[in-house]
Amino acid sequence: MKKFLTVAGAAILAMLPLSACGQQDGLKKVKVNEVTHSIFYAPMYLADSLGYFKEEGLKIELTNGGGANKVMTAVLSGDAHIGFCGPEAALYVEHGGTKDTPTVFGQLTKRDGSFLVSRNREDNFQWSDLKGKEVLAGRRGGVPAMTFEYVLKENGFTQDDININYDVEFNLMTGAFEAGTADYCTMFEPTASDYQAAGKGYIVAAVGAASGEVPYTAYIAKRSWLDKNADIAEGFLRAVLKAVKYLDENTPETAAPFLVSHFPSTSEQSIATSLRSYKEIDAWQSDMAMTEQSFNRLQDIIESAGELPERADFNALVDNTLVKKVYAALK
Repeated sequence: MKKFLTVAGAAILAMLPLSACGQQDGLKKVKVNEVTHSIFYAPMYLADSLGYFKEEGLKIELTNGGGANKVMTAVLSGDAHIGFCGPEAALYVEHGGTKDTPTVFGQLTKRDGSFLVSRNREDNFQWSDLKGKEVLAGRRGGVPAMTFEYVLKENGFTQDDININYDVEFNLMTGAFEAGTADYCTMFEPTASDYQAAGKGYIVAAVGAASGEVPYTAYIAKRSWLDKNADIAEGFLRAVLKAVKYLDENTPETAAPFLVSHFPSTSEQSIATSLRSYKEIDAWQSDMAMTEQSFNRLQDIIESAGELPERADFNALVDNTLVKKVYAALK
């Protein structure tokens, strides 16, 4: 967290005034920096493919931040209008004392999106089966790893029982697992299903189903930008909410073709399988409004991992005003 605050602080000092969204082909360009590119975030990509952003007069310029700290740095420096990452990034900045508070104004996913993969078929898997075993679950202090730790502790694990390998970078875990490291590995879709289909391992549990609702990924912008661009933020939220509704009302097979352009190296069948996996665990927040209860659970998770020096006030970081207005109008 200290490293993150140092980077964020440097970005604030170097900050240029954030210009209003520019025009492109008659559309207002909105710069969105995402934490990673994943089918877990399907509604945002569908909003583009189905033309919902265009209907709102918006052109989305999407960039991959490669980490929540980098996403937040892009928002604070003005390189992005909207950041898409875990709300813990805003929480850390709030503790850093910035005056222009990064504000969560919409939440897309409400659970951890990873699945636990075993080397062996385990039809009657129980979390207690992990005692004494080695698990690849992400870097120490990252939300995937902290959420996994939380699930284990909720299932009666003590510190001595937990054997999590934090040494492998998130994007290298699957390769390390295939090479023989650890007994289990957490994987997002479509990696988990593809890995199982190839006969390399078996999905035994959904981490998100075990952890309960957690505000896993959300849309964040500086308070000053939201105050000046409420109409753009509303249009953005309206487009994504329409896509969430589309996924709810249509089969994965119907939605999958619209995502191929965003995942050209993934087959339509794999995309459909991934969408089904996420629909089954109820991954997306239907009204995109963050609840205080889920926000507090996120703080419980971070605090349990020893990464939270002080709890934050929900109302200081989250503003559901715009998304509640948009959702009510769509209903």
